[in-house]
Amino acid sequence: MELTANALTVLKTRYLLRDEHGNITETPEQMFRRVARTVASAERIYGGSVRKRETEFYDAMTSLLFLPNTPALINAGKELGQLAACFVLPVNDSMTSIFDSLRNAALILQSGGGTGFSFSHLRPRADVVKSTGGIASGPVSFMRIYNTATEVIKQGGARRGANMGILKIDHPDILEFIKIKRHAEELSNFNISIAITDAFMKALRKDSTYRLFNPRSGRASGSLRAKAVFDEIVESAWETGDPGLIFIDRINRDNPTPLLGEIESTNPCGEQPLLPFEACILGSINLSKMVKIRTQSTEHRTQTFPPHPPLSKGGHSGVKKPTAVSTYEIDWDLLAYLVRLGIRFLDNAIDVNKYPIPEVEKMHKGNRKIGLGVMGWADMLIKLGIRYNSEAAFDLAGKVMGFIKDKARDASNEFAKERGMFPNFKGSIYDTRELRLKGGMRNATTTTIAPTGTLSLIAECSSGIEPLFEVAYKRHVLETELYEIHPYFIEIAKTRCLYSPELIREISLKGSLKGFKEIPSDVKRLFVTSHDISAEDHVEMQAVFQKYTDNAVSKTINLKHRATREDVAHAFMLAYEKGCKGITVFRYGSKPGTLVKLDEVD
Repeated sequence: MELTANALTVLKTRYLLRDEHGNITETPEQMFRRVARTVASAERIYGGSVRKRETEFYDAMTSLLFLPNTPALINAGKELGQLAACFVLPVNDSMTSIFDSLRNAALILQSGGGTGFSFSHLRPRADVVKSTGGIASGPVSFMRIYNTATEVIKQGGARRGANMGILKIDHPDILEFIKIKRHAEELSNFNISIAITDAFMKALRKDSTYRLFNPRSGRASGSLRAKAVFDEIVESAWETGDPGLIFIDRINRDNPTPLLGEIESTNPCGEQPLLPFEACILGSINLSKMVKIRTQSTEHRTQTFPPHPPLSKGGHSGVKKPTAVSTYEIDWDLLAYLVRLGIRFLDNAIDVNKYPIPEVEKMHKGNRKIGLGVMGWADMLIKLGIRYNSEAAFDLAGKVMGFIKDKARDASNEFAKERGMFPNFKGSIYDTRELRLKGGMRNATTTTIAPTGTLSLIAECSSGIEPLFEVAYKRHVLETELYEIHPYFIEIAKTRCLYSPELIREISLKGSLKGFKEIPSDVKRLFVTSHDISAEDHVEMQAVFQKYTDNAVSKTINLKHRATREDVAHAFMLAYEKGCKGITVFRYGSKPGTLVKLDEVD
């Protein structure tokens, strides 16, 4: 196993075991062995081969083909033993519920998980409190308490606390909630999102009013003009990146277990909608390693990586002695193998997980939700010679994620035959005669697209389904400054006689390839960066992946600093129209410190 210097820095900072004096006591190989051994031990429950599965899990992780979410890497085999990244806790309208959930959140955050809450059930500010004769302080006041508690919780010394706070669009305090993070000091440990209903979107399109409802009584308590509220959402998102939107009715139409209740919240990055007390364990396949060389006979030349024109200004043809032409294609067999292995790994992880609270264990083992996703998507496209924001890329996204969805469900069906259906199968969306005859499903959900921030650093690939942020940049991970330049660019620069230390230094300062006349246009097009991509193309990529994903998709719609409020509004509307389950928009250079970093919560 070869790890980059940056990957080793991250592992030493966050993941590797330490003794009581803080000294590192394991190597990366030993870490992966620890995780593989722990997760493979679940095979004993089902009469499987622990040794065989341990070897398969270890090989996949050390080859950086598949990685589970961060808590699994940190906690597997330890006394803490908490492997899940995503949790949602209920917050009901009583002091007991509010502070019980805060206590439970503390335990979850301390164990390395991220927590999501809907505060929509809390009575609004200035409402009556009959038990005391007092006046309610409203949801935002309790969010501040949760935020302060999160500030002092250390997640095993390796992860900062991260929360999602959600309020429904028809809550009487919605305007206060929308504006809260315009103040830089507010809710620094929260991402916030508005739960948008279809009724609100209908009113918005008609430019009409919509009703607000007091959650204490369930009665209408006034109305607001939808366009005025939407404009405030846009203003805050343009200024700070918060709030995001989740389209709550669409999420519940895809709720796999509707008899258990409605989904009201997601995990901190929005990719995992969950019922109250549910959890989910995530894992990601590295698509950058799902590309293989296809060779065909010729008498003339070798095509260098990636495919490019025979001769470009500033470059060279890549002509070598007569041999074979190498082109690149997706290794579908390897991808199918890893999907099945990933589903097995994540299902096993549920059985060996040590849950911080019993209610979560009951719900997670009842639905057995897992989320297998991808990282390295932008890298796969570069290897295949496909520009990120192109019709070819969108088409391929559908093929790749459709393939993963089908293979994941096939695997879940096979494991149901071997291990049994998830206990809450009856009444679920899968409870059909046809599927029962086939053995049912082992997992209520199987696929999720997570941000994979630090995981992609370990795997040396691009994050999730995001485009390259920059060709060269520096990033901060737990106060450690890491410098990166995309390895594929260096490879191409050397292959095409573009490379020089001075060029790399200049690109490192600028971040993108714009303005470098010596770099051929086809290379520039291939290494397109996030801020060179239109909002429409960002949303389109998210929507294509969402079409084939059980849960949701973490994707940031990055906009240039000069983007207008109208650009933000357009992105929000487009996400709804395209079938996304949520959307986060971030304008470059907008108020810092407002979004919980994605690389802290995967």
